[in-house]
Amino acid sequence: MRTPPSGEQHELRHGDQEAVVVEVGAGLREYRRAGREVIDGFALDAHADGARGQTLVPWPNRIRDGRYEWDGETQQLALTEAGRGNAIHGLARWRSWRLVERRAERVVLGTVIHPMPGYPFTLGVEVAYALGDGGLEVTTRAENLGARTCPYGVGFHPYLTLGAAVDDAQLRVPAARRLILDEQGIPTASEDVAGGRYDFREPRAIAALVLDDCFCELARDADGRARVTLTGGGRRAALWLGEAYRYAMVYSGDTLELARRRRGLAVEPMTCAPNAFASGEGLVALEPGAVHVAVWGIEP
Repeated sequence: MRTPPSGEQHELRHGDQEAVVVEVGAGLREYRRAGREVIDGFALDAHADGARGQTLVPWPNRIRDGRYEWDGETQQLALTEAGRGNAIHGLARWRSWRLVERRAERVVLGTVIHPMPGYPFTLGVEVAYALGDGGLEVTTRAENLGARTCPYGVGFHPYLTLGAAVDDAQLRVPAARRLILDEQGIPTASEDVAGGRYDFREPRAIAALVLDDCFCELARDADGRARVTLTGGGRRAALWLGEAYRYAMVYSGDTLELARRRRGLAVEPMTCAPNAFASGEGLVALEPGAVHVAVWGIEP
């Protein structure tokens, strides 16, 4: 049997929930409940287009020109978003992640990012996916295994779906502010969303609005979680962000290939803002031996 493009497949089950986590990028390829898709994933014989379901570490989103200053040194990363001249979505989404733990409803995958040009640090990362009565929970544990303090952030890139075009869905994003992005997708300022076209603090239709926007100052429920919800056609999906996740990128998929456009809504939990390695906004300075834990999940 040929190896699938996303490597080894780890199937999880709990009650009427099923998920598939893959070796490449420690990604979430499928998630369904009662036979209905909760995420717009990708096929077994395909790779993860549009960062679909991938783990974004040690930074999510973009770094302008792939360049940043750290500890008195200028670092230059490879430019992986050629059209905009950025380094995008970290260093581990195309790596093979090793299996650390496996149970029927839970899997843990791990990798080590060794020093390289642009990121001369040693970082160990483990991602645990677990199904339970409340849905899917994803926990990332990162440890600085080196001798130098390193810059760190993490994000994920699932696409929520209700089984129809996102135009027909009602969206709620409990955010007071939105980052204003330039032509490179880099924040230059922020704005209050109140009363504007990006005010989704109360559910409203996405309709034809094109979204590729970063929201912040998230309001949290009594359990400390901020919930981005998508409803429509008698269905609902909520992606929740634990307290380590302070930013949510929302992307309606308009730049994907035609067959994929606006089929799912990417809701990306991020611990830091786009370009955080340069701006410092939300960035974690992880000291040698220190551990950072971040948790998010989906309530189908």
